[in-house]
Amino acid sequence: MAKRKLRRAPAAPKSVPPVLPALIGPRRAVPREIPRPPYALTGDPGRSRPHPVRSPEVIERMRAAGRAAAEILRYAGHHVEPGLTTDKLDAIVHEKTLSYGGYPSPLNYRGFPKSVCTSINEVICHGIPDSRPLANGDIVNVDVTIFLDGVHGDTSATFAVGEIDEYSTMLIRETRNSLYRAIDVVKPGVPINEIGRAIENHARKFKLGVVREFIGHGIGEEFHGVLQIPHYYDSRARAILEEGMTFTIEPMLTLGDPSLGVWDDEWTAVTLDGRRSAQFEHMLVVTAGGCEVLTMCDDDAAMGHDASGAAVTQAGGADANP
Repeated sequence: MAKRKLRRAPAAPKSVPPVLPALIGPRRAVPREIPRPPYALTGDPGRSRPHPVRSPEVIERMRAAGRAAAEILRYAGHHVEPGLTTDKLDAIVHEKTLSYGGYPSPLNYRGFPKSVCTSINEVICHGIPDSRPLANGDIVNVDVTIFLDGVHGDTSATFAVGEIDEYSTMLIRETRNSLYRAIDVVKPGVPINEIGRAIENHARKFKLGVVREFIGHGIGEEFHGVLQIPHYYDSRARAILEEGMTFTIEPMLTLGDPSLGVWDDEWTAVTLDGRRSAQFEHMLVVTAGGCEVLTMCDDDAAMGHDASGAAVTQAGGADANP
């Protein structure tokens, strides 16, 4: 009996037209009274390596910073529409961050010139806001971090711009779902590589690529801490999760090959095959019974929604399209 050929879905098309560099406006000012992270003036974050297990006092401050980041992200997402430039989105995030008495963490971190990262279509991450207007059919990741009361709160989501195609819809949905699959495995005693295994297993079901070059990280008083959280299964990532550890999980999935290149600005990472990428991110603390998502708005916890408007269960898992 002849074997039946497996039918594969047609490959997602390249994103057309490609995203190209545009004009970058001046760095936005921060009032003197706003407390700044150590790198704000020099751009150098230094080599601070605090223990990844945080004190209850630090975690409490991180709850406030995480909640503020989630509210800023939601606010920014409400403004995403065709015709809006990402530079205007930067202004929106910048002013909203200042309204909380916080400093926009990306600003001058290793020289980054803006207050938020905006990554459109085939841009994987670290897109610099500029004069390019968003177009109907685009997708855009908005990556918000606030430095508030001596700690950072970090979260991101990918938003649709107007009406998007079915490939982009699936990519956004399953990237978000992969994040919650990962959150579901977080608890004391679990090796860090189980986080990446959960993401990779979910991505494989939908034939999505997993970007390996960028990973989740420890966070607290420092923007990027010693903990490294791969979004793929890495047998070497054998560190064991402990109660009180704080870190981000931020999978970046692609519709095609996840191989990437970086623009001459030394920040903007793009897929080499021109196919789209999406990212979602939450900041977590490991608790005695599992974990707590720190980047939720106050009403999100009650309603079971995250900052991007995605419905989630109380346990943190995705509730649709398993």
